[in-house]
Amino acid sequence: MKENDPLFLEQFTNSSEYPLLNPETNAYKDLIKKLRNDLEVKGCAVLKSFIKAEWHDKIEQQGEQVAPQAYYKQETVNAYNVPLDADLPDDHPAKITMQRENAFVARDLIPETDIIHQLFNNALFSRFLADCFQYEKLYQLADPLAGLCLNVLNPGCAHPWHYDINEFTVSLLTKKSEKGGDFRYSPVIRTPGNENLEAVKEILLNGNTPHPKVNDISLEVGDLQLFKGRYALHHVSPVEGKSQRHTAIFAYTLEPGVIGGVERTKQLFGRSLEAHEKAEREKVRADELLD
Repeated sequence: MKENDPLFLEQFTNSSEYPLLNPETNAYKDLIKKLRNDLEVKGCAVLKSFIKAEWHDKIEQQGEQVAPQAYYKQETVNAYNVPLDADLPDDHPAKITMQRENAFVARDLIPETDIIHQLFNNALFSRFLADCFQYEKLYQLADPLAGLCLNVLNPGCAHPWHYDINEFTVSLLTKKSEKGGDFRYSPVIRTPGNENLEAVKEILLNGNTPHPKVNDISLEVGDLQLFKGRYALHHVSPVEGKSQRHTAIFAYTLEPGVIGGVERTKQLFGRSLEAHEKAEREKVRADELLD
């Protein structure tokens, strides 16, 4: 099946609730209005059961097949994913360190026939996302490893506080843990012109404790989540029980050609490619925020 074939969305997505194929209808316009409002008010929008229920087992199975290829490495990191010895003031939030214990399956290890890869490559899906975020067009993150990846969290592990290098992130839960694994975020805590360092530091020092500036979301398999990860500090709470938690992460930017730096890429995937070396030299970025 071709990725841009409308039948793909008709087959796999809940088209009765989410009419992506009919952008001129009132139902589509009402959906976009609601999602835009959620993004504006809550900083996040969730499309429950975006993937049809009959395909939940399939996306879980496909994730389980590639999960063993995830790159695991426990290491000390900061929320900005910059070197720990970066030349920054001692009271900068980047000096607050955390343990990263989760893992990622890179895009080049996810079969193009898998549902999540077909969805990422679907032009109709990308158009829908652009409408949600109120832009004429969104570009796939050009990173050959991080553009699409599967996040794998083992029991006892969490995804520490961080920002994304891309303006927006779209994710799909493909396997739920027995307990824990909640998505927590502080919407628009920084802007392109303001890092808001004191507020960031307050949240980082607060850890997993409830905080008035932090929202908590519990997702189900098949739920699609939209949020502005470039400006929202976020993490996933520790996974409890015996099951892993899997999340497909689709990354987009406002500018074409954006690729992650070498340091961040090695942190996530244990390797980098020539494309990352080139990006490091040319610094293709949509803003000048600390990565």
